[in-house]
Amino acid sequence: MDVSPWLRPDVDTSLDCSCRHTFGRGLGKHQMVPGWPSSIVAALETGRTSWTALLDAFPLEPGTDPAAVTAGQVREVIERLIRAGQ
Repeated sequence: MDVSPWLRPDVDTSLDCSCRHTFGRGLGKHQMVPGWPSSIVAALETGRTSWTALLDAFPLEPGTDPAAVTAGQVREVIERLIRAGQ
């Protein structure tokens, strides 16, 4: 689970976007990159690998409670996995 801005460098004038500090993008300099806050659920592969599978991504509306959104999102992902027999 992660709740952070989904980086979108081309949306700096869009409503409700926030900025996130990044390092090493392009010329190896510090940058603030705009994006929309999102709640993301990813599955990690087993073993010695860095691969992940994105299971769900949900944009957070201004003023929402990220913990409540995340809890509901986890329940929905688990229910989908059970229905799929996984």
